[in-house]
Amino acid sequence: MNIDLGPVSAAILGLLILFLGGSIWIGIALFLVGMGGFIIFTDVSYGSLLANIAWNNTSGSAMMSLPFFIWMGEILFRSKISENLFRGLSPWMDSIPGRLVHVNILACTFFAAVSGSSAATTATVGKITVPELKKRGYDHDLSIGSLAGAGTLGFMIPPSMPMLVYGIIGDVSIGKLFIAGFIPGFMLAFMFSGYILVRCLISPELAPRGEDRFTWRDRLIAVPAILPVVILILFVLGSIYMGWTTPTEAGALGVVGAFFFAAITRSLTWEVFKVSLAGSVRTSCMIMLIVMGAAYLSNVIGYLGITRALTQYVTLMELSPYMLIVILTILYLILGCLVDGFSMIVMTAPIVLPLIEAAKFDTVWFGIYLVLMIELAQITPPVGFNLFVISGLNNDDLVTIARAAFPFFVIMLLATFLLTVFPEIALFLPSRMIAK
Repeated sequence: MNIDLGPVSAAILGLLILFLGGSIWIGIALFLVGMGGFIIFTDVSYGSLLANIAWNNTSGSAMMSLPFFIWMGEILFRSKISENLFRGLSPWMDSIPGRLVHVNILACTFFAAVSGSSAATTATVGKITVPELKKRGYDHDLSIGSLAGAGTLGFMIPPSMPMLVYGIIGDVSIGKLFIAGFIPGFMLAFMFSGYILVRCLISPELAPRGEDRFTWRDRLIAVPAILPVVILILFVLGSIYMGWTTPTEAGALGVVGAFFFAAITRSLTWEVFKVSLAGSVRTSCMIMLIVMGAAYLSNVIGYLGITRALTQYVTLMELSPYMLIVILTILYLILGCLVDGFSMIVMTAPIVLPLIEAAKFDTVWFGIYLVLMIELAQITPPVGFNLFVISGLNNDDLVTIARAAFPFFVIMLLATFLLTVFPEIALFLPSRMIAK
């Protein structure tokens, strides 16, 4: 098949920009571009191929775990568990420079470890902490900036929806991706808290001491409020790490655990059940539609030889592995200003993965790197979703929130550098994971 790939690639890219810019649903836009590529440039039976791709990309066990983890996060989001988490963490943070601002970081870290969603993490923690910090006279920019940055941990600390999608598209072990996100996720949380601590040591007025004085007895009494989330983390992720369950089985256990803790906190009502189930169905269907559309488009790209030609072109450029990562980082920073995280994965993974493998990078490591890029996109205007979530909580404009989040943006870039130079940050735990 002799086709000039330059005009073909330009046509496919142009169609994609046209459809996405026309506010067409991302999944539908990907389907339409893929179908247009097959109809215009090939003689392939696009209808039967569409049916096969749709079935193959939604019937696997990895995709079955997606609704479970989403439902678990929805239950926690709509129950009292998140409120109890703030109440349990507050006494422990009161004597540290930065005080309750650190609750933003810790609460997001804990909630991220059971929700898998950046938006859910930001909204859940923000609706509790933003009013409290404002009432106590904390610096507004530091409060909302730390929330915007820490809210992105919902994508890094497993279970993670982007990791699931990347694992399915790239045929990478979901369990290894989940375990690989632990150290980078907690490293990011530590870096965020370290920045807050230094800022508040220099300028203590950013986090004034309130009237509350907590004793060790108060702190110990608050521990049971934190335990449900801690137990869920150990229960769900520990079972994957030890090889006792697959991600799908762990997700199902997580839903049962979330229902159990919602029940004992007396926040499990019929309304919570209905709304959480409906929310998980909507989110799961949205992600599955995007994944099917991306798989369809990647098939036409592969069939036309675009991926192979691009790989050969980059190989002939003889770029060093680190220079390739620099170029990809610039590309993803630009994409982060234009599209959401899931779109970044499905649009680029089929094309970029062959380049990563040719450069001898580990695909599990690249999954963590890609999640970091998506986290940066979450706080990058004009489409950074965390910015919209926080704006909905306190009515600040996007520019104000983006400016407040900029220090945390820089910290994530630093984390990307560390992850690239020291890949063992991501690969240490997966290399010791018990196979399942």
